[in-house]
Amino acid sequence: MFFGILKAIILGIVEGITEFLPISSTGHLIIVDQFVKISSNKAFTTTFEYVIQLGAIIAVVLLYWKRLWPFGGGKTEKQRFNIWATWVKVVVGVIPSVIIGFLLNDWMDKHLMNWLVVSIALIVYGIAFIFIENYQKNRRPRVRTINHLTLADVLKIGFFQVLSIVPGTSRSGATILGGLSIGVSREAAAEFSFFLSIPTMLGVSVLKIGSYLHSHGMFSGEQIVILLVGMFVSFVVAYVVIKWLLRFIQIHDFKAFGWYRIILGVLVIALGAIGIID
Repeated sequence: MFFGILKAIILGIVEGITEFLPISSTGHLIIVDQFVKISSNKAFTTTFEYVIQLGAIIAVVLLYWKRLWPFGGGKTEKQRFNIWATWVKVVVGVIPSVIIGFLLNDWMDKHLMNWLVVSIALIVYGIAFIFIENYQKNRRPRVRTINHLTLADVLKIGFFQVLSIVPGTSRSGATILGGLSIGVSREAAAEFSFFLSIPTMLGVSVLKIGSYLHSHGMFSGEQIVILLVGMFVSFVVAYVVIKWLLRFIQIHDFKAFGWYRIILGVLVIALGAIGIID
């Protein structure tokens, strides 16, 4: 039990750091998993990696509670309208991934979950971040806040989110890149990516839990403890990381993450080529 909890803490930290940074949590977990295996049960390991995302979702909800919860006193009619409008945009934004992602997710996991695909995705999107930041360098953002996003804008970002079903792409990376490419400011692109994560990650986590329960029955007491520890750690770390990222992009661009992705992609290729990653 002790070592299981220790592994859950390590993986929770990795998840919390990488989920909302555009650097691919999958790319990191595929490396860490070679040295820190949460369980010999592959089905439980896969479920764990999805379920601990719930902790990161709670971090987003708490950080943005006032901007996401339309009920209660102290809000003007305009504020309530903006909150409901934001949720409409989130729902529209997740439609592409709900339809396309639901149909292709299992196929992608079965055929593309390997180190070569992950490394290529890391490098390609790393280059894309550097390119789009250089392209937008001297251009003023067309959209500065989420309130100014149109339904057409959020639908485009939603289609970018579909790309994240390819392992190594990064859900946050795909949506932020999509926002930047259509002229959304870094802050608005990052925040809308956070909001999109709520229904997206919640839905995927619930599906994975349901799939596990259907195929393998109830979780054991030890497995439940490990899941809860992983979720809690990812929540705490994600909370800190989100606040840090928002401060970082106020004075920096995303190119640093692009270079990081390229370096990580090369590392994954090297580890795969010498057989460390199977």
